[in-house]
Amino acid sequence: MQRTIFNTPIITPLLRQVAKLLLKFHGWRVNGDQQSLKLKKYVLIGAPHTTNWDGYYFILAALKLKMTPQWMGKDKLFQFPLGGPMRWFGGIAVDRSKANNLVDATVRQFKLRKELVIAIPPEGTRGLGERWKSGFYHIARSAKVPLVLGFINFSKKEVGIGPIAQLGENLEAELNKLREFYADKVGKFPELYTPPCQPQQ
Repeated sequence: MQRTIFNTPIITPLLRQVAKLLLKFHGWRVNGDQQSLKLKKYVLIGAPHTTNWDGYYFILAALKLKMTPQWMGKDKLFQFPLGGPMRWFGGIAVDRSKANNLVDATVRQFKLRKELVIAIPPEGTRGLGERWKSGFYHIARSAKVPLVLGFINFSKKEVGIGPIAQLGENLEAELNKLREFYADKVGKFPELYTPPCQPQQ
């Protein structure tokens, strides 16, 4: 088992208490869907993503909810001296020089592990884009794992884990459902939010 900020003996329990204090200090509330939190393997999307502060609040929420999320990154990010800290914050290195892509590499990780939560910001950028990247959808479908809707809402100072999304075969239909769920979730910089898809004409 990879030791991370979310499962290191002695240290993590202390960090959970710190996280609770920080959330209270900031005036933020954490919501966790109980069915989602019972899952051992799933893709966790986090949106809206308009600032680096999103990661800060998601980490605090994950600590409070006793989650163990991880993320996939290019192997160059894990070279010395940042490799250790990156892995401790949940990073899993991916060799992008081989004839595979991030989707395939993530699917393989799900097949190799009994428990795994992979967090993905589906917008792919903190800046304004046209629509979400579809990698999260293909990973969940190919790995045959649930998709859980993580969210942050600066307008209400809420962050947390929402319901499980039932994924069908029609990507556009699924993106429209996600658009509805995230319609009332406001990022720190709303003008930079990239919606799952454009409204249907």
